[in-house]
Amino acid sequence: MVNTTVKPEEKVKASKSKIHAAWLVLIGLCIIVAFGKGVVNNSSGLFLTPVSKELGIGIGDLTLYMSISAVVTIILLPVAGKLMAKYDIRLLLIVAIILQGGSFAAFGLMNSVWGWYILAVPLAFGAIFINVIAGPVLINQWFRKNNGLALGILTATGGLIGAFAQPVIGSLIVNQGWRYGYMAVGITAIIVVIPVTLLLIKKLSQNKGLYPYGMTDTEIADQGSSSETQNEGIAMSDAKKSSSFYALMLFFFLITSVASFMMHIPSYIVDKGFTQEFAGTAMGVYMLGVVLGAIIIGMLNDKIGSRNTTIMTMGLGLISISLLLFVTSSATVIFVALVLFAFVTSGIGTLTPSLTQSLFGNKDYSQIYSTASLGLAIAAIVALPAYGYIFQFTGSYSGGLYTILVMLVLAIVAVLYAFKGKEKLLAAGAWKK
Repeated sequence: MVNTTVKPEEKVKASKSKIHAAWLVLIGLCIIVAFGKGVVNNSSGLFLTPVSKELGIGIGDLTLYMSISAVVTIILLPVAGKLMAKYDIRLLLIVAIILQGGSFAAFGLMNSVWGWYILAVPLAFGAIFINVIAGPVLINQWFRKNNGLALGILTATGGLIGAFAQPVIGSLIVNQGWRYGYMAVGITAIIVVIPVTLLLIKKLSQNKGLYPYGMTDTEIADQGSSSETQNEGIAMSDAKKSSSFYALMLFFFLITSVASFMMHIPSYIVDKGFTQEFAGTAMGVYMLGVVLGAIIIGMLNDKIGSRNTTIMTMGLGLISISLLLFVTSSATVIFVALVLFAFVTSGIGTLTPSLTQSLFGNKDYSQIYSTASLGLAIAAIVALPAYGYIFQFTGSYSGGLYTILVMLVLAIVAVLYAFKGKEKLLAAGAWKK
């Protein structure tokens, strides 16, 4: 019998003759997340005002479907994590985009707010994989080196495609109606994501010579198993008992609560006297800010660390919200404010995974990250409808913006406290190699 096993050193030589598989996986993830999150999810705010006006539904009542999605996310996040460990990630992503894109398209057929509430369930389950865990988990597995940059590229791509998509979708809603807009966006996402998933998404496999990017030749030859290369850090059993974990979850909650205002930006702009078309253009500028913010934050994560990068980003958020509160008559100022705000929102895709890795390492990364992500889902339950109801009952978003200023300060405090907690974990010998 012929021995077909490839030696580690031979795999290393072969890998040098072509693009590392990690970058191909990243390209696939960029397209998938761009359409699932950058197009489908981020365009949701454009539909709120036209749907509310045509069907006579209050903004607060309509945005409750986003809270329902958040509840579903809280319930099913642990389930999704187990499914990722058990089943082929490609199959899961295909099912996920059919659920997410299909539900979004079906919104165009609804005549009652209950339709949004019911479809929020499959929409959320699909979005868990596409928007929350697939990108950070796969990047953490594939990138030993340039992890922050890869996360930045992933988030930036969503912003880049979203920058082109938002004005188009805004015009589509105005010219063809919100029903057609919902269906066009949802169906397009399905058509694009399925073939990309099949062609580019792969799992680490030592038998196929697939090792993390940045892993040295010596490490590959000596260890011979990708599963042993990223097993350093703090176990979930220790993490969940620490103050660092709950401070991290609080940060997830705060940054997501702040970023949730993005869904209300189109309504905020229209309320300030600008047109729906301008709101679409402004969202395009915002998405360009996401591109810029994601790349810069990703690079800074690798250069100065996630703690310092987070503090800087929250500071930019404080400037942004102050501009939206006190200087609202100028289109240029609104554009500047939205670009700065985009740095904060892009932090969900770049800062949260990097903070998790910095605090707890790779040992139980997927479990810790998915559990801490409950903070993201809880924020959607509270923040998304809260902004809507603040506007619905007061006729202004000012109360929500003042609340955001407070949350940005608390986010800085939470991060500092999390790293203090890590020092205690290290002193107690919880970090295992």
